[in-house]
Amino acid sequence: MRPGLKPPVILKLGGSVVTFKDRVETPNLQAIRRLSLEIAEAKPRSLLLVHGGGSFGHPHAQAYGLTGGFKGGSLQLSGVSRTREAMLRLNSLIVENLNLAGVPALGLQTSALAATRSGRISSLDLKPILGVLRLGGVPVLFGDVVMDFEDGFSILSGDRLSTELALRLRSRLLILGVDVDGVFTGDPKTDSEAKLVERLRVRGKAFKTFLAGVKSSKTVDVTGGMRHKVLEVARFASKGGRVLVVNALKPGVVAEALRGRKVRGTILTA
Repeated sequence: MRPGLKPPVILKLGGSVVTFKDRVETPNLQAIRRLSLEIAEAKPRSLLLVHGGGSFGHPHAQAYGLTGGFKGGSLQLSGVSRTREAMLRLNSLIVENLNLAGVPALGLQTSALAATRSGRISSLDLKPILGVLRLGGVPVLFGDVVMDFEDGFSILSGDRLSTELALRLRSRLLILGVDVDGVFTGDPKTDSEAKLVERLRVRGKAFKTFLAGVKSSKTVDVTGGMRHKVLEVARFASKGGRVLVVNALKPGVVAEALRGRKVRGTILTA
């Protein structure tokens, strides 16, 4: 970070929050509008927002077999284009609603800033992001299909991107807005015995044992669901960052989290 520039809070809004994942390219407009107002009301001093693909990105990526990189043929390249175009439509919609709510948001295309090597982020241009932050704006990035130096292209999830940005920008807080109250011992949507884990330490054998029981999403999600989220953000938490997993579909929760107040959810620390 540059001197005098406050490290931003990173807010990742999952695809299951901003879209209806069981309906192709269907935004959850009510949630997007409400969350835009909550962000405006909370007035975070410095904020960077990342959103997932949900029903905009994942169905196209699955249909064209984009997971695992380039396997040859123009059809896959068409799939990359269709997936990226869908994500840009979702990003534009979210940015529009943020600005209507009074949040000075500016969408930035992730694939123009990042590249990977075997799926891991190899290069990430922070200059445009820092430029927006320096002006007091809110950069809005998203999970995207990016160029990969080994595999031709790869799907860079919003969770991996959020974690990398939190590390590189020296953020202190990463908020994951999902469609459940946090991380549970089982799937709270199907298991009535599942219990919320209010605090989770990411170091040691206990964490690995816990991860073995975390289930992935049953809806189409080419980036791995809840287990992927926990694994990704654990990198940030292990280096001293604080991760808060909350239910962004519940009114007021994200606003309170941005204000630094206690909310129902899971806190991940080292």
